[in-house]
Amino acid sequence: MVQTYGVARDTAAEPSTSRSESSALLGGDRDTTIKRTQAPREGHASFASCVSNLMNTIIGSGMLTFPMAMASSGIIPGIITCLFSGGVAAFGLYLLSLCATKTQHRRSSFFAVSQLTFPKAAVFFDAAIAIKCFGVSISYLIIIKGLMPNVVASLYHDLTSEDTNPPEWALDERNWLIIFMFILVPLAFLRRLDSLRHTSYVALFSVIYLVAIVIRCYVWPLKGMPTRGEVHLIHFTPSFVSNFPVQVFAYTCAQNLFPIYNEVFANTQERMNLVIGTAIGTATVTYEVIAILGYLTFGSLVGPNIIAMYPATSLFIAVGQLAIVVLVLFSYPLQVLPCRNCLDKVFHFGQVQPTKTVTDGEESEENDTLTDDDEHANTDMTPLKHTLLTSAIVGFGFFTAFLVDDLRIVLSFVGSTGSTTISFILPGLFYWKLTRDDASASRRLNLAALLLALYGCCIFVFCLGFNIYRVMYPIQPGK
Repeated sequence: MVQTYGVARDTAAEPSTSRSESSALLGGDRDTTIKRTQAPREGHASFASCVSNLMNTIIGSGMLTFPMAMASSGIIPGIITCLFSGGVAAFGLYLLSLCATKTQHRRSSFFAVSQLTFPKAAVFFDAAIAIKCFGVSISYLIIIKGLMPNVVASLYHDLTSEDTNPPEWALDERNWLIIFMFILVPLAFLRRLDSLRHTSYVALFSVIYLVAIVIRCYVWPLKGMPTRGEVHLIHFTPSFVSNFPVQVFAYTCAQNLFPIYNEVFANTQERMNLVIGTAIGTATVTYEVIAILGYLTFGSLVGPNIIAMYPATSLFIAVGQLAIVVLVLFSYPLQVLPCRNCLDKVFHFGQVQPTKTVTDGEESEENDTLTDDDEHANTDMTPLKHTLLTSAIVGFGFFTAFLVDDLRIVLSFVGSTGSTTISFILPGLFYWKLTRDDASASRRLNLAALLLALYGCCIFVFCLGFNIYRVMYPIQPGK
């Protein structure tokens, strides 16, 4: 689904009252205190809108690999790990919503919370978001590369009614990757992508259509379906360790929790809990349906991209594959934008602009580390820097997708690094640091937050190490 990460807004259009100066006389004291005040913000987003946006962030390319994740453990462990991953992700979002209440009114963000907890750690969450966005962008290119030959083959037979195959060049997946880069490169260089928010409708259609394909092909198999492999209730394979981070990746949406908290009408904790529970619950049901029926359809022979497993001779399947292609096509620049802006902050970490405050008539300079601007906004990047960073992201992403065919490998690395950091490590550490000295805070919840961060660290180290080992020493297919 479409994943957004705080698209840059035009700060020039904001009223100057957001940084107005005011003075107050306390009793007969003539001392005047001039301080910065921020314009009050009110949320106008509806409950349905917030749930939809969070779901659009959650349900993405990760859903295509859930049947393979289930094949690595069996049906029962697969169902349990899917529920467990969703529950842990929901707990991380809950902690972030609690942290948001400690920031300025409706101005919460990872950056704002980090300034209250670990100011020097801001570079790490920017790096984590950059890694995740870069990995997601690569997964989109791999999906396009893998699906387009099937789409072309199906449409060619249906539209021409010929028994011959399409031209050989049209069946070469790398050719399609090169062709689509001519479309993606101009989109990736855009500074603001507000118009692409309408792709949410395409995203919703793609998910519903994919679920329909999985159900239909399990109940009424199509002609030309591959032979089903073995199906087990419990059957752990060495692939389980590398596939588990894929489920972590599939639930990652923490980057949009703060914007939703800022925008939702009446952002009480009860309403935020309902938003989180509804979005995670719907995603979990969707993943379970795709994983179970996809695994029952193909068994142990299921591939890393479930939609690519279905025969290309059916127009019904071709439409679904084409919908996925269109979805990731317009979602690609939505990953490049935050990746570019986060990398800019990583490379310039520690450089803050001094601002002036006035106390008792004397001016002093202090670091203005917490600004009104979104921490991922791209308002002052020079054209040269913008061009270099965008070229590097698109270039490295293209060559990686050109050489790598296994979608699971990409999602495993992204899930064990960027997704784990955003979903588990940072929420746990932030809440633990904010409440460890607060006598009114729950000690059990504080301990649970610390355990969540430790759990994330374990997933990060163990699964990342196993993924590296697997790349160096590949496991035989079917293992």
